[in-house]
Amino acid sequence: MFHHPQFDPVAVSLGPLAIHWYGLMYVVGFVGAWWLARVRAERLGLTRDQVGDIIFYGALGVVLGGRIGYAIFYGWEQFLANPLWLFKVWEGGMSFHGGLIGVLIASLLYARRHQLTFFQLTDFIAPMVPIGLGAGRLGNFINQELPGRVTDVAWGMVYPLYGPEPRHPSELYEFALEGVVLFCILWSVSQTPRRRGLISGLFLICYGAFRFFVEFFRRPDPQLGFIAFDWLTMGQLLCIPMLLLGVVLVIWSRRQNVDDARSSSRI
Repeated sequence: MFHHPQFDPVAVSLGPLAIHWYGLMYVVGFVGAWWLARVRAERLGLTRDQVGDIIFYGALGVVLGGRIGYAIFYGWEQFLANPLWLFKVWEGGMSFHGGLIGVLIASLLYARRHQLTFFQLTDFIAPMVPIGLGAGRLGNFINQELPGRVTDVAWGMVYPLYGPEPRHPSELYEFALEGVVLFCILWSVSQTPRRRGLISGLFLICYGAFRFFVEFFRRPDPQLGFIAFDWLTMGQLLCIPMLLLGVVLVIWSRRQNVDDARSSSRI
């Protein structure tokens, strides 16, 4: 049995200004995505300025979509009771699935503006996403957020904020699967010419499967509990359409052209 290190959630204090670890993890995710995009920019014939624009669009999609998605999927009653609660971002509450929808909308707008096909852009973006996912899960772990269910496994961890019982360190499970493993899969596939839409489909399938699996070890959201069957969580419910769409997209990609490293076609 292990004990949570109980990190100070504040990384740096500069007088009245406090920089939290969770906020720094967002910075790590965006900076990592920006760096990787610059390395791979020639694949779409993008300039460095255009790479910056992609990250800006993506950041807006993540933040706006993540917050709105959380309000819809996890805090609907609270939102209806007080719509201004949506803007209280300092209280926490972000949804990956909402952020994904936000990024997809932002990608569509960007692709149209720069005359790229939608799946060219999403295939380009997908390998960057696990960097932010992994960093975010480390931020959750530092803050003792989203802990696992009570367990008796040897690596169970006591989270002081949630009592003396050891729990699955589910944030670390997600860091490993959604961050490290997912990045390795998408990065390796992206290194060779592949059919358009394949990487986007693999992202949906792999993330959906990893998240669905880890939800069996993660503590259900206390405001929702189990959605159905005394085991299905909201996270798992939202992963089902991801998995189905991913399978459809991989099948569809088999009929598409192979994207060359520098290919760029118009809408």
